[in-house]
Amino acid sequence: MKQQTATGNPTMSGYQKKVLASSAVGYGLENMDIMFLSFSLSSIIADLQLNSAAAGLISTVTNIGMLLGGVFFGVLADKHGRIKMFSYTVYIFAFATAAMYFANNIYLIYFCRFLAGVGAGGEYGIGMALVAEVFSRKKMGAMTSIVTISGQFGSILAAVLAALIIPTLGWNTLFLFGLLPVIMAVLVRKHLDETDEWKQAQKETDGPSTSIKELFKTPKLTRLTISLMLMATVQIAGYFGLMNWLPSILQESLGLSVSGSSIWMISTIIGMSIGMLLFGRILDKLGARTAYALFLLASAASVFLFVTATSEWTLLIGGAVVGFFANGMFAGYGAIVGRLYPTHIRSTANNVILNVGRAVGGFSSVAIGLILDHYNLFAVMLFLSALYLFSFVIMMSIKGLKKDNYQNPDYIVE
Repeated sequence: MKQQTATGNPTMSGYQKKVLASSAVGYGLENMDIMFLSFSLSSIIADLQLNSAAAGLISTVTNIGMLLGGVFFGVLADKHGRIKMFSYTVYIFAFATAAMYFANNIYLIYFCRFLAGVGAGGEYGIGMALVAEVFSRKKMGAMTSIVTISGQFGSILAAVLAALIIPTLGWNTLFLFGLLPVIMAVLVRKHLDETDEWKQAQKETDGPSTSIKELFKTPKLTRLTISLMLMATVQIAGYFGLMNWLPSILQESLGLSVSGSSIWMISTIIGMSIGMLLFGRILDKLGARTAYALFLLASAASVFLFVTATSEWTLLIGGAVVGFFANGMFAGYGAIVGRLYPTHIRSTANNVILNVGRAVGGFSSVAIGLILDHYNLFAVMLFLSALYLFSFVIMMSIKGLKKDNYQNPDYIVE
């Protein structure tokens, strides 16, 4: 089937719809598989009688797998094609997740979660590269926001399945639902061809010798890559810090009680989803620099205001507001990388930047725990706000994020 390339027309082509749907569903199901661990961890600890250190290492092993898988499959996707590698990553994280059904000791769990991380780490950047290559530059923020919002729906689906399955069938059975993405992967391989932009890049460069070194090939690219890695690290650090610590901190220090953690999570996820949706459109309309400046400064301020919550309702509303700004920005990274990096290293750039952020930013929970051990809630808020201000300074130094450059189809980092 002949593929239609990206245009500025308001109506999407059939190929564009398939790419957007595949990328969104892929990321949503990836997030569902990863979140299965969060909802089943307490059951795993009780069943296998794990100590805190052994249980905590499960997430660390998953993050290491994501980093390695992101680099490996990002390079392969740039060399050999997006669609083929996209389906491979889905197969890996789907079958590795389902294999948890048979995991009866901690070492098998480590192995399965590492493999699941390898697949999940590779999937994100490939999907974002596909979206960047078939949509107009002026619509890229809106399109990548749809993909990232699907991740929130994946989290909700994981929560629902966990609530229905774990109490009756056990945590092992929950992971069998990790096979759902296999259906999507088969359909993608059958009905999608490689993008015209990737094919053209292959012809022009005669099959580029893509490697991670390409991200640091020139001083300009090196500075851009490191800057975006730092911003992604702050993004992930803020997310883990907010989701893992703030509810318990506020409930303990202010004596608040929320009827089940799921209510707070749903409120925050709704805020995040709305933030992602609007952020993508602000980015397209005003440019990435203005969009990130607004959201980073608002994130720094809203984290501080969150501690003024004095009731369950203000805690829920505050969580939605913080989620709106702090995680709404996540929608923009795929658009920025898709705009500023050449086609032949686009998947590699997306995967390396995000997964370095995941690997490093994931330690924010540990950092906040240490701060609480030695200081107080004010120090935690100061730490989180400082992270967002640091990201603001980094963002302001990146060239190519102003509206004119960002929307100019001839602007690209070389």
